[in-house]
Formats: sequence, C-alpha cells, structure tokens
Amino acid sequence: MAKIAVMGAGSWGTTFAKVLADNSANEVVLWARRQDVADEINNDHRNGDYLPGIALPKSLTASTDVASVLSEATQVYISVPSQSLRSNLEDWGKQLPQDAIIVSLMKGVEQETGLRMSEVIQQVAGIDPQRIAVVSGPNLSLEIAAEEPTASVASSVSDATRTAVAEAASNEYFTTFTNDDVIGTEFGGILKNLIAVAIGIVNGVGYGQNTKASIMTRGLAELTRFAVAYGAEEKTMVGLAGLGDLIATSESSLSRNHKAGEMLGKGYTLKEVQKRMSQTAEGLASVAPILRLAKAKNVSMPIVEQVQLVLEGKMNPRDIAPHLTHASDGPVNE
Repeated sequence: MAKIAVMGAGSWGTTFAKVLADNSANEVVLWARRQDVADEINNDHRNGDYLPGIALPKSLTASTDVASVLSEATQVYISVPSQSLRSNLEDWGKQLPQDAIIVSLMKGVEQETGLRMSEVIQQVAGIDPQRIAVVSGPNLSLEIAAEEPTASVASSVSDATRTAVAEAASNEYFTTFTNDDVIGTEFGGILKNLIAVAIGIVNGVGYGQNTKASIMTRGLAELTRFAVAYGAEEKTMVGLAGLGDLIATSESSLSRNHKAGEMLGKGYTLKEVQKRMSQTAEGLASVAPILRLAKAKNVSMPIVEQVQLVLEGKMNPRDIAPHLTHASDGPVNE
C-alpha cells in the first residue's frame, strides 16, 4: 500500500483526500493547519467546517505535523490557497520527499510573478518537471465528497507520472483521465474562475440564461485564445479542464467564484465580498496577473477586463453584460 500525503485540509484538500482514500491501494494522510480540524478527522471522521454532513473514510488520518505527514510519501497532493503556496513550500523545505510525485490541486496564478502553481513548485522546491503533475476538471467539492460521479484530468510531461496519479486518484465514483498538456490544463482551471465570476455578477444583477450563455460561450473563446498563446493545445480547452470545469463553476451555487461574483452583482464591494467569503475564491486574485500576461502576448480579454473594472469599483455591475456580449469596435467574426 502506497503512502500518499495531502497538504491542506480545506474543502478541496479534504475532498481529494477522500477520493484517494476511497481507493484501497492508498494509505492517505492529510496535513491540517489547525489541530481541531485534525482531531475531528481522526476522531469523528468528519470535517464539519468545510464538508458539512460528509462522512470521511475511517482509513483517512490527519496531522498538523508536516514531517510525519510527508515522511515516506510516494505522492504529495497540494491544496493550499495559491497566494500562500510559495511560503508553504519554503516552510516545508527539505521535508518534501525528493523522489515523490508532487501534484498541484490549485487553480490560480501567483499575483506578483504570474507563475502557474506547477511553475512555483518547480522554482521554489526544485522539483524536476518529470515529477510534477496537475489535476483539474469540474471539481465542486461537496458533490464529489457526496460521491456523485464525476471525472477530472491529471496532466504531466511524464507519462509515468500522470499515469501514477490517475491510478491513485480513481475509484468507483471518480475517474481521472490523463493528458500531457500541463499549460492548458492549468490555465483552463485558472481562467474558468474568471468567467465564473462574470457569470456570478450577471446572475446577481438578475439577468437570465441568454446573457449567461452568451458570456460563457464567449468566455470559452477568450480563455482558449489566452491559453493557446501561452503554448496550450486548443483541444484541452474543450475538455474536462476547460469546458467541463467552466460549466460546473459558472452554473453552480457551490462555486466560490460564482458566489463571489453574485455578491458583486448585488452591489457588495470587493472588500465586503472578501470579508464575507469563508473560503478562497481564486478568481478574484487571478484577474490582475492574467490581464498582465494577456497584455504581454497581445491577447484580447474583454470579459476579464470588465470584471476587473467591477472589482475596482469603476463599473456598475448592471452595465457589465452589454460590454461582455458585444465588441466595442464594431461587428467581428465569432
């Protein structure tokens, strides 16, 4: 039985630890920052703060001791807020097993550098890209934790690495497919968050399905342009990590990014939204760095630009939909 470590006991980290633990080939240990969370997982087999009503496998254990969690792990899955990944990696330091596969479950870019999470792992921890994988797809934690059937994709430049991750992260209700497009898989997960914020905004304003469908469709075109400009494969954007994740995140009230956008649409300021959110909505932090990256490649991203204006308080949320659904410089081809 292979030992697997999951770093981060929030909703997604705990959910993915459950996915892994529900595969009998894995021994799974979850790192929690808070002792009370670790105690609840070990004693009650629950994580009530993040996954209310969900029973966790009895085989899943948790600890606040980084060294004991990481010791002898063959795979390490990381699920911490994107903006804290660098500091966490620095804290963990040499405790990361040097021959383990390191898997990013995160969907964000670092604000200051614009780096994807796999790039931060490579840069800070000195991990060979052959041992780095990313997992993305339609990942609404509570639905997966409730064992509703779904699928995701594991991506790595190494066939052996992505195959090992897919085998570990598959069970009766969760299937993990593979691809070698790390850039596309990561950017799909990142960019759909921004479109989900836009959908949430127009939902909060009170616009209907036609508006949301228009924005979702044009949003897919927008995120595809961006990702391809940075070396992604176009087909990835219509797969699980692109379109699949976009549909789930844009349509569900369980989505943090949709929820954040909805509050913005109802008139809350960015600071008020952040104060009311109990968990991280990665899309809010990714808007500015993504726009910088788009500018560097001369990629047009009108939807993300309008979301930025709303975040800055420079646009009334009610005015966002007309800007998002037509070009400002006259008719253009779809």
